[in-house]
Amino acid sequence: MGTIAPDAFQALFEPRGVLVAGVSGHPGKFGFVALHNIITQGYAGTVYGTNLEGGEVLGVQMVTSVEDLPADAVIDLVFVCTPASANVGLLRACAARGVRAAFVTSGGYGEAGPEGKAAEAELVQLADELGLLLVGPNGQGVVSTPASLCAQIVAPFPPPGAIGIASQSGNFVSSFQNLAVSSGVGVSRAVSAGNAAAVTVADLLESYAGDSATRVGLAYVEGIEHGREFYERVRAVTATMPVVVVKGGATGGGARAASSHTGALATDDRVFDGMCHQAGVCRAATIEEAFEAAATFATQPLPRGPRVGVVTTAGGWGVVTADAISRSDLELVELPPDLLARIDELLPPRWSRNNPIDMAGGETRDTIPAVLELVASHDDVDAVIYLGLGIQSNQARLMRDGRFFPDHGLERIVAYHERQDARFAQAAADVSAATGKPVLTATELAVTDPTNAGPAAVRASGRLCYPSSNRAVTALAHLWRHARHRQLRHEGSAA
Repeated sequence: MGTIAPDAFQALFEPRGVLVAGVSGHPGKFGFVALHNIITQGYAGTVYGTNLEGGEVLGVQMVTSVEDLPADAVIDLVFVCTPASANVGLLRACAARGVRAAFVTSGGYGEAGPEGKAAEAELVQLADELGLLLVGPNGQGVVSTPASLCAQIVAPFPPPGAIGIASQSGNFVSSFQNLAVSSGVGVSRAVSAGNAAAVTVADLLESYAGDSATRVGLAYVEGIEHGREFYERVRAVTATMPVVVVKGGATGGGARAASSHTGALATDDRVFDGMCHQAGVCRAATIEEAFEAAATFATQPLPRGPRVGVVTTAGGWGVVTADAISRSDLELVELPPDLLARIDELLPPRWSRNNPIDMAGGETRDTIPAVLELVASHDDVDAVIYLGLGIQSNQARLMRDGRFFPDHGLERIVAYHERQDARFAQAAADVSAATGKPVLTATELAVTDPTNAGPAAVRASGRLCYPSSNRAVTALAHLWRHARHRQLRHEGSAA
């Protein structure tokens, strides 16, 4: 595809009007689902639809052809659910009506063999000729939360946030968005690039880098046709915005599956890994790791160095966290004497007097916020991991569900426990904001009991509550690697 016009992505993400081509009255068909999702999730623009029968679907009057649309209709985006055989004529008609972007869900293109590849090449050439931004084909949809746009043939619609998703697999767009829904850390834009015939993952990441709504790019790729070009473009993106990537097809079996899935060509995994390292791309091994890294970039400040302080209410959690830190690029900082002395004033003599800072059950009403502030504020500490949130509320739940509640003083103590955990979660966010350092909170209660006052308050603060300390360490290590890459690039350019 030729050079993408500067306003083309605005037509995709902030369209004044949307046309769904190929609407069906059957609720199981893609055209119906796409129309439903656009008009029920708050999109404020005008929505139009075409099908061969006319009539009305979900309150939207259908027309049988693009030429029959109202003369005053302003449409920037067409969402294509028609068969591949109809799409050449459809795109010509849409371009004549001022449409500037097309998202094509239709299959039967590059993933379907030589004939499909030829049809895909024809579609790309046509879009180039028409000056039309072409996304897909074989894609699942586009989401833009700033515009309340849910133009996709699958659920869910994620909460608003700062993660920009670009994926060669529509299912993994859904996976990332499901994780956004469950964690509360939201999404700005999300695009299933499908076969990425014209608009590639690199194109989308570049658009996110210039997007004020997006702070981090999150990508899933299966194959890269022009490796050197991808490297140069993504390296330019990481100079200003972190990028997290998961690659499918890293093994022989995965590469064969990728070829049949999107027609993607296999890329040597060692070469890809080296490219990520040199380009400053954070490569994640799993979808969960990728989302948690992106969510951390979206909600935490970058660390200035690798030195981590661990604050825990129980010793075992601190031990395994120390192990995880030792296996990473991070450093378990040795407590400086002045910090140790200050903590001594707040905790009983049995505390660990070391890092991890094990309070050994000696905390009082104000100890946790005070210790978090002391540790995060110290010049020798670059980041903090806080463990043990939600313990009090977990006991409170047992009391609330027991047969003695609310008598015997249980109502009062339950309310106190839940209030304290909510306060501790907010303190972690407040300390991070005040110091400009990442403060990550981890507890399995984030997934075993999301309603627990501690994890719930972390979500309410806009941050991610990590399901385990090792996953918090992994996410923090991604932050540090990106921060270090930025520092080295800045030093290199200043030399």
